[in-house]
Amino acid sequence: MEKGKQPFVIVIAAVSGGGKTTITTRLNATLQNSKGLYFDEYDFDGPEDIINWVDNGANYDEWNLTPLIRDLKSLLTESLDYVVLDFPFAYKHSDIKDLIDLAVFIDTPLDIAMARRLIRDHHGSTAEDIIAEMSNYILHGRRGYLEMLNSIKPDSDIIVDGTLTVAEIINVIIEKIDTNRLLS
Repeated sequence: MEKGKQPFVIVIAAVSGGGKTTITTRLNATLQNSKGLYFDEYDFDGPEDIINWVDNGANYDEWNLTPLIRDLKSLLTESLDYVVLDFPFAYKHSDIKDLIDLAVFIDTPLDIAMARRLIRDHHGSTAEDIIAEMSNYILHGRRGYLEMLNSIKPDSDIIVDGTLTVAEIINVIIEKIDTNRLLS
């Protein structure tokens, strides 16, 4: 890292089950002198009813991201080359957007994302629990997924096909990082 230069901050965004954590972990392991932060490791104050929040315009600034921002700013003072952030909002939250150098959206088809969520979150669940989860998705939850596709995806710097292998996704992102760093 050049003296006095802050780490390059890469955000990985996607719908739930879209691959954020997997890609963040693998990208962090691939890049030299890098650290990762994960959205799901924090307990944020935010809207109680996500679907109501979406239906009322999805104001991303309603989320109190103070602990994540504190940790990110701390990493920005370290002698790192990269910080990889698993963060579903990309540039949509005004308190963090100026800290991001590159926002990547993993564009995973909703059926694949939902299947991944079921496998991840409902291993060992009863058939009734899985049917209830699918019913909730159809009646309400899908609107949350569509919000991501309609607001986060078009606001990202790069969109990567979520059906690619993890290695292919990492290669696409690294190519874009190299291009951005050459231009800056």
